Amino acid sequence: MTGPVRARISRRSRLLTSAAAVLAVVVTAIAVSGARDEDVPQRVEGAAAVVRQDSHRLSGVPDARVRFVEFLDFECEACRAMFPSVERLRTAYGDRVEFVVRYFPIPSHFNAERAARAVEAAAAQGRFELMYQRMFQTQAEWGEQRVPADGVFRGFAADLGLDLAAFDRAYDDPATAARVRSDFEDGLALGVQGTPTFFVGDRKVTATGYDDLAAALDAALG
Repeated sequence: MTGPVRARISRRSRLLTSAAAVLAVVVTAIAVSGARDEDVPQRVEGAAAVVRQDSHRLSGVPDARVRFVEFLDFECEACRAMFPSVERLRTAYGDRVEFVVRYFPIPSHFNAERAARAVEAAAAQGRFELMYQRMFQTQAEWGEQRVPADGVFRGFAADLGLDLAAFDRAYDDPATAARVRSDFEDGLALGVQGTPTFFVGDRKVTATGYDDLAAALDAALG
């Protein structure tokens, strides 16, 4: 066998080996991706609810015909940007519309689930709305960081005059994490893919600002 022929065969062998290696990497990546997909909670569509009995209401309107529901993440910058619009809606429609908050902490946001647990722990002492507002008012101080903000949130609890021992117990209680997770799972089953996601009644609303949301409420109110 001549030298040029040996060189061509050697090159062809190296190419085939490289292709096989690339294929193995791709197959492995697909397998890992599939395993991660299985880790995402799956809920039966019929079991999901836009609002549950234990959902947090920002306004108590007896016999309200219309409900405004937001699935939110306290570390989400888009949620913070929409927060003033939601507060404005509450001022304009709060006597006719029930405003409901559902937790949907995005897994990639390091402190989002912690923030939701802090709000839930405050809710146990009747301070849901105040802690909810505090999270968005201070998001720039603790958001988008890769260190736990537990101490920051405990400081908020102290500022609000909460019983800190009770707050700590609720914050660390697995039942609190389960409560947050329950909202998240409902959101997944309802097709929530990001935050903020709004529902007026049982209908998902696409909105970029106050005017879109106000229009959806006006239509629902008739």
